[in-house]
Amino acid sequence: MNTFLRRYLKLGEEFNPEDIAVKPSLRLNTLMSDRKDALKLLEKKGCTFRKIPFLEWGYWYESEFSLGSTTQYLLGYYYLQEAASQIPAQVLKPSKGDVVLDMACAPGSKLTQMAQYMENQGIIVGLDSNVKRLASVRNNCERLGITNTILIKKDARFCTDLGIQFDKVLLDAPCSGNFCVEPNFFSGKTLEGIKERAKLQRELLKAAVRVLKPKGTLVYSTCSLEPEENELNIHWLLGKYESLRLEKVDIPIGDPGLTEVFGEKLSPELKKCRRFWPHKTGTEGFFIAKISKKV
Repeated sequence: MNTFLRRYLKLGEEFNPEDIAVKPSLRLNTLMSDRKDALKLLEKKGCTFRKIPFLEWGYWYESEFSLGSTTQYLLGYYYLQEAASQIPAQVLKPSKGDVVLDMACAPGSKLTQMAQYMENQGIIVGLDSNVKRLASVRNNCERLGITNTILIKKDARFCTDLGIQFDKVLLDAPCSGNFCVEPNFFSGKTLEGIKERAKLQRELLKAAVRVLKPKGTLVYSTCSLEPEENELNIHWLLGKYESLRLEKVDIPIGDPGLTEVFGEKLSPELKKCRRFWPHKTGTEGFFIAKISKKV
């Protein structure tokens, strides 16, 4: 048994990664189409779709051809997006008048999803430190008919430079990933690398708190299963800022956040977070925390 599987066993989870298959999924783009228009012709071609019960616009699908090369895809009727990846924006759920920050916006999955909630109104500022990744975001926005975004090449640790306070902030943080996303995860990752990634995430969290308005909402998410990048980061954040409180991530899937990690007792408030173990949810691994700023 490798190091990571031993760690998961200590956290109370035992499974064989080879037994886990994540079903492909998509998100309908309500700015361009409805379900009838988007899926009808594809169903005639033999595709099958099943509504994902915990998502507003998500569908699992089966298809003998690529859904990334259809006319409907090019017209922006849908976006290919893994099921768990659709949850953070749904939890944050920005509204028409909000000013929103997406701190790590590439390739645009969650940014374009937030634009749907905002009905292309309000403002979304999307940051990324890589020009090529921003080009991908821009292309997706154009294809999906998104017009309420401002894209900026910037390291989000320095987002205070913008001089803007945001109603809502999404930090889908750069993370170590998980074995469902990376085939060579177990051989390619180290605990030292995970701890380094967690340090970066804390820097991003500090920046997010500084630009969040009083009574604003921050959603923090990763596609990592490692506590250092998830519960331990949020436990640290709550201890650092008395102005913050955790809100319950109210979705009918996933486990509560861990309140004890490798013998270390954490805040019982972490139960309000949500942790996605692939062998339980049928999705990739994920972690989501919803945080509000009191003053």
